[in-house]
Amino acid sequence: MIPQQTGARIVALGHYLPSREVTNDELAQQIDTTDEWIRTRVGISTRRVAEPDESVADMAVAAAAKALARSGLDAAEVDLVTVATCTAMERMPNIASRVARSLDIRGAAVFDTNVACSGFCYALATADHAVQCGSSRAALVIGADKMSDFLDWQDRTTCVLFGDGAGAAVVAAGGTTPEPGIGPVVWGSEPDRGEAIRLETSGPEGPRALFRQDGQTVYRWTTTTLASVARQACERAGVPPEELAGIVTHQANLRIIDRIVDRLGAHQAVVARDVVDSGNTSAASVPIALSKLIEQGALPTGSPVLLLGFGAGLAYAAQVVRCP
Repeated sequence: MIPQQTGARIVALGHYLPSREVTNDELAQQIDTTDEWIRTRVGISTRRVAEPDESVADMAVAAAAKALARSGLDAAEVDLVTVATCTAMERMPNIASRVARSLDIRGAAVFDTNVACSGFCYALATADHAVQCGSSRAALVIGADKMSDFLDWQDRTTCVLFGDGAGAAVVAAGGTTPEPGIGPVVWGSEPDRGEAIRLETSGPEGPRALFRQDGQTVYRWTTTTLASVARQACERAGVPPEELAGIVTHQANLRIIDRIVDRLGAHQAVVARDVVDSGNTSAASVPIALSKLIEQGALPTGSPVLLLGFGAGLAYAAQVVRCP
């Protein structure tokens, strides 16, 4: 049963990754790159790529089913389903509606949100707000993206970065500790530079949206701006960086992750580096990485973990959560 206390907390997580693994050496057979070049610049060794007939909704359902099963809640108790994605081919009905149908969740509010790589943290904050104001008692919050559908597989600067996958969290009312289960969100954007990460429609064979980015602009922004955002989230949650048990940032690039952590000064924290094995999975990266750390027993129940999403639109969102 759902506890009766106010406030919100994450009660369970789950993730899904496609079975097909694509190594750097495999990519090197198709484009001008090497395993060493990829590892040195972005830290990725392998990534998972969905099959052509495996959709964003399929992955979202798989991750959500795991999270729901681990939560101890019934589908009938879920009254909100929200999916963060920027790669849904199925625009209507939305992905959240498809998840609800597949999991037999009836009567729930359903909506998708598109803030690209920071989408899960935005969706988590929205679910937290809904629970706190009484509009929801239990929510499924999902990040799912199939970036492989939007990659230019001849562009070695971008196609090596991404993988596909989904991660999900069950957020419910209540909690047994005095600390907020989900801390206040710090979110915002720098839209004047938002075009630095984009889907660009072009192509000699007809219109097709392909991922493009201005890598240097993105790298400078992430490494000079986001540590301050992370610090603000810690302050609002009342958790100094040196007391964090874990840090889970968007898994964009190993150098970016390490630079943010170093500037934050939280050297005692367990840092998610799932980008090495999964690549950049966009909105799915934060919940996948957090779910993996919890599965591994790397984060004690109730311990504070900083979540930090960032990406297209030069949007960002950060909050400190307590581990289920």
